[in-house]
Formats: sequence, C-alpha cells, structure tokens
Amino acid sequence: MPWLLVVVAGVLETGFAVCLKLSHGFTRLWPTIAFCAFALGSFGLLTLGLKRLEVGPAYAVWTGIGAAGTAIYGMFFLGDVVSTLKLISITLVIVGVIGLQLSGGVH
Repeated sequence: MPWLLVVVAGVLETGFAVCLKLSHGFTRLWPTIAFCAFALGSFGLLTLGLKRLEVGPAYAVWTGIGAAGTAIYGMFFLGDVVSTLKLISITLVIVGVIGLQLSGGVH
C-alpha cells in the first residue's frame, strides 16, 4: 500500500508540473488552482508513503515518475521537441529508479 501511495503521488507530481507551466507564472486562475490541488495531493501522499518506506527509493520513484511523466506529457500534448536523446534519457531515468528500488531494503 505505501508504494501505491508513492506512485499516485508521482502521477500527481506530473499534474502539478504541467499546471505550473499552464499557469503562466500564476497569472491564470484555474491552472493555478489545479497546481495547488495536485501539489498538496502529491506531497500529502508522499508523506504518508514515507511513514513506511525508505526515503531514498521512495523519493526516487516519486521524482522519476514526475520527471518522466512530465517530459512525456510535454512531448505528446504541449509541443515539446521529441528527440532520440530525450527518449533515451527518459528511459535511463526509469531504469535508474528501478535499479534503486531493486537495490534498496524492503520493509
């Protein structure tokens, strides 16, 4: 259950990063409100997950999902440039997070 909380928190991190861009420096109301909701949800769920998980692997999963998810969302929906190097880099982030998870202790 704690890992599910961290995974959902990572997806919400993607949401708050995208909304941060869409808020245009907090000048647009609805993306700013969505950013606040996603950020509170993300940090809240991460906090709950960290009660039972090691901080290193949990934080890596949270940030990895957020970083990869935001980059992928940007390429699909925001017109971000798609390049081979970017796709390889996203893959390396995911592989690194999996490696950290596999090398860490389990509670």
